[in-house]
Amino acid sequence: MAKKKNQQIIRATNLFNGERFVGKKTVVVEDNIIVDILSKALKADYEGIVTPAFIDPHSHIGMFRAGEPGAEQEGNDHIHQIRPSHDPLDGIYFDDRTFSEAVAAGVLYSCVIPGSGNVFGGRAKVIRNFAAHRGEAELLDFGYKMALGYNPRSSTGWKGERPNTRMGVYAMLEREFDEVLRKLEQAELEQDRKYSELKEQELSPELFAEKVEHLEREFSLKFSSHEMFLLDALSGNKTIKVHVHKEDDVLYLISLKEKYDLKVSAEHLGDVHHEEIFRLVRQAEIPIVFGPLGAQVSKVEVRHGYPENAALLMKSGAQFGLMTDHPVIHATALRDSTKFFLHAGMDEEGALSLITKRNAEVIGLNDSLGSIEKGLVASLLVWDRDPLHLAARPSVVIGEGEVLLKR
Repeated sequence: MAKKKNQQIIRATNLFNGERFVGKKTVVVEDNIIVDILSKALKADYEGIVTPAFIDPHSHIGMFRAGEPGAEQEGNDHIHQIRPSHDPLDGIYFDDRTFSEAVAAGVLYSCVIPGSGNVFGGRAKVIRNFAAHRGEAELLDFGYKMALGYNPRSSTGWKGERPNTRMGVYAMLEREFDEVLRKLEQAELEQDRKYSELKEQELSPELFAEKVEHLEREFSLKFSSHEMFLLDALSGNKTIKVHVHKEDDVLYLISLKEKYDLKVSAEHLGDVHHEEIFRLVRQAEIPIVFGPLGAQVSKVEVRHGYPENAALLMKSGAQFGLMTDHPVIHATALRDSTKFFLHAGMDEEGALSLITKRNAEVIGLNDSLGSIEKGLVASLLVWDRDPLHLAARPSVVIGEGEVLLKR
């Protein structure tokens, strides 16, 4: 087989495909795509144990930056509790050294979100950690970020309406939802009436189409950009990533999802210490982004945040992935924090799947990343030894077909 000019050949001494180890394989990459996986050996550019690149589904990388004082962080905007239009890309500096450190550890993608000081903090974007700048960074406009529990009610010193109780914060949130939905219904009723009047007129097809277009433009102008983002979040077309720790707030999230027919994921769940709560989340069909694990217990809200909770999550049967919540634990600690699931009885394949395929699933990337299959994007790690060995590190890091690092 003659090697093509834009081709890379990686010989896996053992290939982890995102679910299990499948033995010796040859991975053929052309441009940024895996074009073949062969059993036969070919002359290879790189050789070693091969896994998919790691994915962090909940991070503030580039917003809380290494080596900068807290006053320069851009994870939380103090202007108002509800700001759905805020774009985390506008708060990221790509010269944060953490990006290169994450890439060196094999964490090539992060879902970045605003912090949790606001009940509705802004948007969620999946980015390439290996991007040189914001123009190359965005991979997916995934959804939105909300926060329940202690954090939004603790920010009373910030600007805007700031209730100091959870009941006040939740009432304010639902009032905002109800007001914009009522405005939408009123606008739809008015548009339907005007459309019916148009249909009764004897208009040429061209003039009718022109007037319908005018009606649609008139309809869209009734809403501010703030309201349009809220309606997008409420439409169920995008996921709202909801920061939540304590069990009572988790139950509120389930009721909120049902009331407004939301598409949500439950983020953290650090204080959930009963399997029943995890099972209720599963029954509500809410995926979980669990963690961070190994962080300091910094507030009363997570006083039940025991490592043993990982075993309860596993038993519940809920769909879940694993986060770092960088900088709460460092982006490079994503692989290391799988140890808590290994301690709880998860096998090594399950632990690696957690930070590859399963993390891809919880942020909507599994059709392109998280697995090593023909036709998927070639973001791969070549390891110098067993990937879960304490001393292991990638000897080659390939991001979308490009060699990002070679040791």
